[in-house]
Amino acid sequence: MDEFQVIYQVSARRILKLFKFSRSTYYYKQVEDHQAIIIKQKIKDIAAVRVRYGYRRINVLLKREGIVVNHKRLYRLYCQLGLQLRNKVPRRRVQAVARRNYVQAEAKNDCWSMDFMSDHLFTGSKIRLLTMVDNYTKISPAIGVGRNYKGTDVVMTLEKAVLQYGIPKAIKVDNGPEFISKELDLWAYANKVKLDYSRPGKPTDNAFIESFNSKVRQECLNQNWFLNLDDAKSKIETWREEYNSYRPHSSLRYKTPEEFANLQDPLWAKKWDFLIYFGPTLGASPTFYTTNLNLVPLYGGRT
Repeated sequence: MDEFQVIYQVSARRILKLFKFSRSTYYYKQVEDHQAIIIKQKIKDIAAVRVRYGYRRINVLLKREGIVVNHKRLYRLYCQLGLQLRNKVPRRRVQAVARRNYVQAEAKNDCWSMDFMSDHLFTGSKIRLLTMVDNYTKISPAIGVGRNYKGTDVVMTLEKAVLQYGIPKAIKVDNGPEFISKELDLWAYANKVKLDYSRPGKPTDNAFIESFNSKVRQECLNQNWFLNLDDAKSKIETWREEYNSYRPHSSLRYKTPEEFANLQDPLWAKKWDFLIYFGPTLGASPTFYTTNLNLVPLYGGRT
């Protein structure tokens, strides 16, 4: 249109009349949709955490937050953001890069990490291990052992762990099928637990559980023969209890995870100070420090 005006030196009105083109269409300016901007930001925030979620699952999560959007409009906005997933994996894999905002755990149950490991019984049968670790205290709440592990099995193991250690605020996991299952998502939503998914092909996003898995492999799996599934459960649980209450942890200044967790409680911290100061004069052995800490009186004679 602008070229015609320059060449023929005529008004836009005459050109529009000649081509029978609507003036309102020519002068129309698109109105900025503030609602679409908000929805796009919500979609980006969800897709940044749940990299493998398509627009349908994102729509379910938006409804949970009270944002109701027509599925066709949501798909259009989803495509405009370039978030479509490739179902066919290329030969040279292109990883989805998610925005990361790492927050370091500062208290017990701030953040847990979970992962799967595999090993074999004496008979050659394969078993799977669901490992868990508290990123702050380094306590292992549970290690699940089974021949198969589904989303429901993960939820059952978590239920047993939270009964003893409490509910975490967040859990770091990878994008395995058990962790993206509807069962785990429903459990996390019901218990207000944030599932923090690592980027595909980036195990360093979940470094705490990778470090813990290496200890499980070197100190437990490589050191034992498992005759059957019950024998594996017994030996792995024995190692987990030893890891929590006996094994010194270098990142905790060589305290055990349970000692470090107890020291975060001011009441237990006073008991620990009492042991360090008066223990040698009372003839208390190092074993007494770790196994009978709850029997040590506080200052003033209280227990």
